[in-house]
Amino acid sequence: MYSISRIALFVAVFGILTLIGARGIVAVAIALVISGLASYVLLSRQRDAVSTAISARSAKIKERMEQAASAEDAADDEARRLEQSGQ
Repeated sequence: MYSISRIALFVAVFGILTLIGARGIVAVAIALVISGLASYVLLSRQRDAVSTAISARSAKIKERMEQAASAEDAADDEARRLEQSGQ
């Protein structure tokens, strides 16, 4: 939803600039700057929510990777112990 809001804000600013006479790459550049600044202020709650969701997902993935690494280490240690006891 955040990305859609940013795109909609850009389109709105670009449309307004076009109506007042800005054209081409100049209109695009100005619209990018204005919509970027406006989204920083107007969409801060959405940006924070997206950031929190990404951080939570990243933490879950990191936790699963650590669990998998621990399980692999335990299996490796067990294999080495069995190998040493068999010699």
